[in-house]
Amino acid sequence: MSFVDTIEVPGLGNRSYLAGGAHGAVAVDPPRDVDRVLAAVARRGVGLTHVVETHVHNDYVSGGLELARLTGAAYAVPAGARVAYERVPVADGDVLEIEAGLALRALATPGHTPHHTSYVLEETGRAVAVFTGGSLLVGTVGRPDLVEPRLTSELARAQHASAHRLAAELPDATAVLPTHGFGSFCSAGDAAGPATTVGRERAVNDALVKDVDTFVAELLAGLDDVPAYYAHMGPLNSGGPAPVDLTPPRRADAAEIAARLAAGEWVVDLRTRVAFAAGHVPGTLNFEADGQLAAYLAWLLPWGRPVTLLAESAAQLAAAQRELSRVGIDRPAAAAIGAPEAWLRAGERPRSFPRATFAVLAARGTEDVVVLDVRRDAERAGDHIRGSLHIPLHHVRERLGEIPGGTVWVHCAGGMRAAVAASLLDAAGRDVVAVDDGFAAARAAGLPMARLTPAEARERTDADAVLLDVREADAWAAGHAPGAVHAPLSGLTGGAPLPPAAVDRPLVVICRSGRRSREAAALLTARGLDAVDVVGGMTAWRAAGLAVTAEGAAG
Repeated sequence: MSFVDTIEVPGLGNRSYLAGGAHGAVAVDPPRDVDRVLAAVARRGVGLTHVVETHVHNDYVSGGLELARLTGAAYAVPAGARVAYERVPVADGDVLEIEAGLALRALATPGHTPHHTSYVLEETGRAVAVFTGGSLLVGTVGRPDLVEPRLTSELARAQHASAHRLAAELPDATAVLPTHGFGSFCSAGDAAGPATTVGRERAVNDALVKDVDTFVAELLAGLDDVPAYYAHMGPLNSGGPAPVDLTPPRRADAAEIAARLAAGEWVVDLRTRVAFAAGHVPGTLNFEADGQLAAYLAWLLPWGRPVTLLAESAAQLAAAQRELSRVGIDRPAAAAIGAPEAWLRAGERPRSFPRATFAVLAARGTEDVVVLDVRRDAERAGDHIRGSLHIPLHHVRERLGEIPGGTVWVHCAGGMRAAVAASLLDAAGRDVVAVDDGFAAARAAGLPMARLTPAEARERTDADAVLLDVREADAWAAGHAPGAVHAPLSGLTGGAPLPPAAVDRPLVVICRSGRRSREAAALLTARGLDAVDVVGGMTAWRAAGLAVTAEGAAG
């Protein structure tokens, strides 16, 4: 009987795997800190015969080369990958024998990268699992835009074809075991659950239920910014990463911390955002050790800039050091353990700033403060507080000058990124309030939102607004809200005038799902019109139990 052990890398949203039988095993896409894999091998009491990579990774430094060196296992890398070290080049159809009756079969699945390869775990010739790396993920696929911009569209089409190949060649019961998709920015979408099979993906994955043109168009439209540090991961992995050094960094005293801050270096406080807001060394930045520390610190930190870590315990420091090594931040310049009292020089006082909820913001009003939204573009498009300023977290540092004067209330989707942004603003001497709350609470608190729920849309159209349906003619004819006015987006983008019934009226814009209505509302707003759109479109309208008719309406 075969086994598959999952090695979670939650801070990066990835998984690695150890798979094998009674005597042999293979490691798939191992993390930089290979001691975790070695411990798993020891627990199983097997020999490691192979280390395999599905692709040259763009989001973390691989431990594959070092793991193979330490164990003597064969290091298998897709033949199309350009690397600077000796490896076993794997091509489509190659079989790697783990032990008698257990093998890996390589399956070319380009899309995430041109050379991407999946591996089918076969037990006595029967497929039991497939390691899909950045190809077919849980409910989504890997991003196709991390290699070269001119290849993105081509790779998106390859993702579609690769997903169909996996679905065509493997039984429905085959477990799908991806590397990305559990919070990784390498994923084109969020994972739709912790586990999946080929059969489940066949029913729900966009790559398998939509035609290639629709899939590619929607995939490319949904891509968000790429973390800046990704530019350095591929070259590190292609060149052959050095062994990681996890020995404790040199300890810094208060005078050294002050000197490093004065020199413009980054000093990062790893404590919780609650503790940091209550009191911290002026000028330090807050990246919680228990959040997505590696992804966000590596994204914001200028590459190669020295970083000093401040931790509340040796265990917290060691965990952070391990996490950061996975993205190429190998050795902190220095570190300190304890609390701000130990990190400040005699006579210095800690700095602090308040935390609040959306309800508190709603109660005091937004008129005379800056509301700063630091979520990513795709999150902002879902809905946002009307009148808020949008600067994604990874752009805040270089765009501080764009933030108007006054107190800044900064928010994200849950509080972690808002705390990072608040620390950046605080270090720049700004008055800041960190909103530590889930974004869903903003609407519940009564804050004015940029988009309407179907119920709110119905209320507004019952008053004085016109419901403007921007779907195309066939979708309109199949069913629309009573009293709605039809104005296809294709016509609006072509410069067509509004239908007479919508002229000089407030507009509530609706489509099927909410995507085209956002575009239409933005276009109409740019024309100087009062336009807001409906979250979830007609899909949400129907789900709310609101009326739908197929009869004609005003035009």
